[in-house]
Amino acid sequence: MTKIISTFLISMVPVVELRGAIPIAAAQGMDPWLAMVISVIGNMVPVPFIIVFIRSIFKWMRTKSAGLDRWVTKLENKASLKAEKVQKYEKFGLFIFVAIPLPGTGAWTGALIAAMLDMRLKSAVPMILLGVITAGLIVTLLTVGVISL
Repeated sequence: MTKIISTFLISMVPVVELRGAIPIAAAQGMDPWLAMVISVIGNMVPVPFIIVFIRSIFKWMRTKSAGLDRWVTKLENKASLKAEKVQKYEKFGLFIFVAIPLPGTGAWTGALIAAMLDMRLKSAVPMILLGVITAGLIVTLLTVGVISL
């Protein structure tokens, strides 16, 4: 039970997400396919909250300190560059962006991009979910050795 909870929590962490949770869980002896399912669920938990609330959170953070303002600006600029690529292909672009298991392309960034592009929750969440499942499959196949780099 502890491995399941830790895998779930690790998959919720920005940057690490399921790309880190699946191999960590497998290294701890958890079945990689179970780790993938738990990681997909955990990775998706913050997504709707990010899409709905991130702009308000950023606005609030900007009022708290110059350092937070700079940090938010930096995050928005990075996401904006990525959003340009996603915007061209809209929902499919969001799916592809999230599905590529590389640093900076996960559910958190995908949700931030969806918020910046004013995508509706009911359009963005399914695309992010499909991307997370695809990334989870790729990471799991890499973890079990079916795919090698």
